[in-house]
Amino acid sequence: MRTLGLDLGTKTLGVAISDELGWTAQALETIAIDEERGDYGLKRLRAIIAEYGVDAIVVGWPKNMNGTLGPRAEASERFAAKLREEFSLPVVLWDERLSTMAAERMLIAADVSRKKRRKVIDKMAAAVILQSYLDRKR
Repeated sequence: MRTLGLDLGTKTLGVAISDELGWTAQALETIAIDEERGDYGLKRLRAIIAEYGVDAIVVGWPKNMNGTLGPRAEASERFAAKLREEFSLPVVLWDERLSTMAAERMLIAADVSRKKRRKVIDKMAAAVILQSYLDRKR
């Protein structure tokens, strides 16, 4: 079984998936969403969950640097509750501080152009979040 990693934004949802052994995370895709309208791409997530046999979900939890919770962390908490209700799977909120920055650094180191980075940054951040979770779980 696999674990799904998600990086929630207001307009996009970065998606990553673990290998079957739960050792590595791979960036999968970026889903266009509209948080303001409550459109979280659940139909696409349902298809991914079925296709990969997902048994758990990890959602990035963007705490403030001092550990407090701001509006984006609260949005992630509401999203996690919606996922639990919709898919009846365990959903873990995982501290994602600096995950987007780490993903950006990896892409810059790989000499990916700024234009291409914008297209993949969310799914790369989801992979960073998921890999962090998988590493600490072992």
